[in-house]
Amino acid sequence: MSYLLSIGKNAKEASYELGILSTEEKDNALFLMAEELINYKKEILEANNIDLENAKEKGISDALLDRLSLSNDRIEDMANGLRDIAKLQDPVGEVVSMWQRPNGIQIGQKRVPIGVVGIIYESRPNVTCDAAGLCLKTGNASILRGGSDAINSNKAIVKALKKGIQRAGLPINAVQLVEDTSREVATEMMRLNKFIDVLIPRGGAGLIQSVVKNSTVPVIETGTGNCHIYIDENADFEMARNIVINAKASRPGVCNAAEKLIVNEKIAKEFLPIIVESLRENNILVKGDEKVKSIINDIEKVNDEEWGVEYLDYIIAIKIVSNVDEAINHINNYGTGHSECIVTESYKNSQKFLQRVDAAAVYVNASTRFTDGGEFGFGAEIGISTQKLHARGPMGLKELTTIKYIIYGNGQIR
Repeated sequence: MSYLLSIGKNAKEASYELGILSTEEKDNALFLMAEELINYKKEILEANNIDLENAKEKGISDALLDRLSLSNDRIEDMANGLRDIAKLQDPVGEVVSMWQRPNGIQIGQKRVPIGVVGIIYESRPNVTCDAAGLCLKTGNASILRGGSDAINSNKAIVKALKKGIQRAGLPINAVQLVEDTSREVATEMMRLNKFIDVLIPRGGAGLIQSVVKNSTVPVIETGTGNCHIYIDENADFEMARNIVINAKASRPGVCNAAEKLIVNEKIAKEFLPIIVESLRENNILVKGDEKVKSIINDIEKVNDEEWGVEYLDYIIAIKIVSNVDEAINHINNYGTGHSECIVTESYKNSQKFLQRVDAAAVYVNASTRFTDGGEFGFGAEIGISTQKLHARGPMGLKELTTIKYIIYGNGQIR
């Protein structure tokens, strides 16, 4: 049996046990997993340092290095994330609805685990912890395949998590890491229909499209975030500046960071000098269209193909539009369905934006950086779905369950 088939078989067997665990058993495991993360902190940080040194040698950008980097605080946050998941209501076993047919049969919908969840992801080692915790809480086995750049960090994290699972007396194969990071094994994982029930890619556009195109396992598309902020003619300038700087500069390498700024022409001459200066103070390279260049003449011109690009870097492109309708059309044309924002004091324009923008998360007067499972109250997230079937937006516990019909009769025949 091949390496990956063995992992799949182990996961499937573990999923049968996980699916019938009590909430108390799962929560106890999550608390022990959090405890072991802290116990293994030194080993995790040493492994992460190896990954960071390797990444620096490859010339990876500062923004992507930030995604890869762990610290004492980030490991504490990972542990707290597991504890938060344990405190959330368990959706498994919930009877969503129940009704009775004229013949006396009662039919209900009950939430059950999906089974085996595969996650293919890049860079961010905290995903390893979040995904494992969310899957365990919902009674799913998880097969985790991180990128080669974080392999040492991921090995150390999974070692700690497995120690906690073992202490809790749960199946040790509840969480498994694919340690072979070759493309061939990733492709094989995409076709492991016999064992994996759903595959979730997390990473850049290239990874996500590769999984979508090559997978025969059902895929939930996530992640790519070409996110926009539109500054309306009725915007409060100070609020707009704060939102743009937070959305772009706080963590440029994450999918909910703003990549494009759209400004209404009625305020452009007054607002652009303010926001460009602030962006440059935060080491952001600012690009713009011809209209922007006519106001800020030392700005770099944006190429047309860049409007659809997710930079994941210290770069932002600015476009000037005549009204909210033009802004909406541009966003719907170039956005990736992730997170979009309008800054405005106009109720009419805010409602038009909310109604017409096609995205998983649409904001009025708040940073796109809030599109996050923790910020939405889910404890953590398995990913941010940009599709429309089954799940959309930050995917928490309910999105990792499916429905089983339960039927009660007393001898009825058809």
